[in-house]
Amino acid sequence: MTSEFSGLRRRFVVGALAAGLAGCGQRKSDSPTPAAVPKGGVTTIEGAVAGAWRSQLDRQRDPWRHPVESLRFWGLSPGQTVVEFWPGTGWYTEILAPFLADTGGKLYAATLAADPADPAAVEIGEAYRRRLAGNARLYGRVELTSFGPASGPVAPAGSADLVLFLRNVHNWMAAGIVEKAFRDALAALKPGGVLGVEEHRGEPGRVQDALAADGYVQEAYVIQLAREAGFVLAGSGEINANPKDTKDHPFGVWTLPPTRLSAPRGEAPRPGFDHAKFDAIGESDRMTLKFVKPR
Repeated sequence: MTSEFSGLRRRFVVGALAAGLAGCGQRKSDSPTPAAVPKGGVTTIEGAVAGAWRSQLDRQRDPWRHPVESLRFWGLSPGQTVVEFWPGTGWYTEILAPFLADTGGKLYAATLAADPADPAAVEIGEAYRRRLAGNARLYGRVELTSFGPASGPVAPAGSADLVLFLRNVHNWMAAGIVEKAFRDALAALKPGGVLGVEEHRGEPGRVQDALAADGYVQEAYVIQLAREAGFVLAGSGEINANPKDTKDHPFGVWTLPPTRLSAPRGEAPRPGFDHAKFDAIGESDRMTLKFVKPR
């Protein structure tokens, strides 16, 4: 599996993550300054989402990602221990870390287990670390672990109240490590702990591509993966639904905002590509699922 991941599958996954990084538009100048730390701390999810340290580019995605509603659905509470798998450059970390730091909680970030020889993968990790280093007082001590084909535990066994899979199931399918992701999440959670999933939702009834090459995954397939790992479905929501998404775009889900590809990943953008139709759709239709580790 490791050799597979270091070859074609690694290039596919890292290419998708790099495209997402470009779409998020995170820049070094977006890093918060110590002055952004609120005097009274961050004691509510709403306060964390409204935080002045979040970049304008990140805030622009709130109407599509619904962080307050999603985190409430998954049961985020003060003082919890949370594991975020593959946090990218930290869109959700900017909300989670200050909230957990100020309420006595703990955040584990299971980052991409990157090959040092892969510049795109290294840049993803460096961009994430830049965010954390830019304001350690705000974020508290985020524990960095890793997730990949040969990675160890993402957090101490049975320690987490909440594990989050945020638009990454398709990447792990492409890498051949999706079953491992669910197993590692189960191991990290306490009995009764929650696994929250946000994922691009494929068209029901279609044959699921095992590699999720277009970025879409059928909801029933995700539920099956979770159940096979030992989870129990505790709820599903339409918080992140988008009925305008036709799911048949020329460059997969990455044709849509925020990535807005105009050519296959790895190729130069195509001059004159008309983004208007896809911009009018907005971001992808997404499932929002809640699973529980049996007691």
